[in-house]
Amino acid sequence: MLFLILSVLCSVSVGVLLKWSGRRGIDAAQAITWNYLAASALAWWLLRPSLESLGTASTPWPALLTLAVVLPGIFVVMARALREAGIVRTDAAQRLSLLLSLAAAFALFGERFQLLKLAGVATGLVAMAGILHKPDTGAAQRGAWPWLLGVWIGYALVDILLKQVARAGTPSTSALLVSFALAFVLMLGWQLWRHARGRPRLGWRPLWTGLALGTLNFGNILFYIRAHQALPDSPATVFAGMNIGVVALGTLAGVTLFGERTSVRNRIGLALAVVAIGLIALGARG
Repeated sequence: MLFLILSVLCSVSVGVLLKWSGRRGIDAAQAITWNYLAASALAWWLLRPSLESLGTASTPWPALLTLAVVLPGIFVVMARALREAGIVRTDAAQRLSLLLSLAAAFALFGERFQLLKLAGVATGLVAMAGILHKPDTGAAQRGAWPWLLGVWIGYALVDILLKQVARAGTPSTSALLVSFALAFVLMLGWQLWRHARGRPRLGWRPLWTGLALGTLNFGNILFYIRAHQALPDSPATVFAGMNIGVVALGTLAGVTLFGERTSVRNRIGLALAVVAIGLIALGARG
């Protein structure tokens, strides 16, 4: 259970750090770039993935290259969503991306229909509608919903791509390492281009922020893997604990640290999100 708690803490801390750095004018794109340098280095050092599997004919390079683009792209979208909508709604939208992933599992990967899972998807869609509702906080949040939808769809796309990679037989640790490394190269090229144009120039504050961000990002992944290894007979418990924990702690962090306001519809949506995750977890146990 300790690994699960640590994973939840790391996941929510990523949002807190992005929100905090945005308020202090730290360029999110630069921080996200250095995040992938830290995540790649830690993945290589701690997970020790085998790269031999990447040299086979079955390696799904289109999916890996797409991941290298989608991963940093969704991180940039998430940074904007945190600024526009706050941690409470952004974390909930991220966790409810499992609805789209589950729908893809039914449609693309031949997963068996299960009543509780379908009930969870239906409940989750209602929850998402509540989460997307704009609180009465003025003009600042009028443009929040497209970014929340981007987070919702983007994280589901990442999950679908990872499933495709797994179905091809590529080890998940190898896939993560190569995706992180390629994402860093692509993002670094973009930052050098921006630097050459003078908007904005590379700085030290985004570097240190990004390295901390990458450490938390990788910690979330590592501890989640360790939680599954520690509870091999309870994958649904780990799944539900992770998602519900992030929604609950993200709500607490948003309200207490940043004074975020939520409407009645938002709060109903958050409660339904927890119910939806629980139903899907129960369905997974069956």
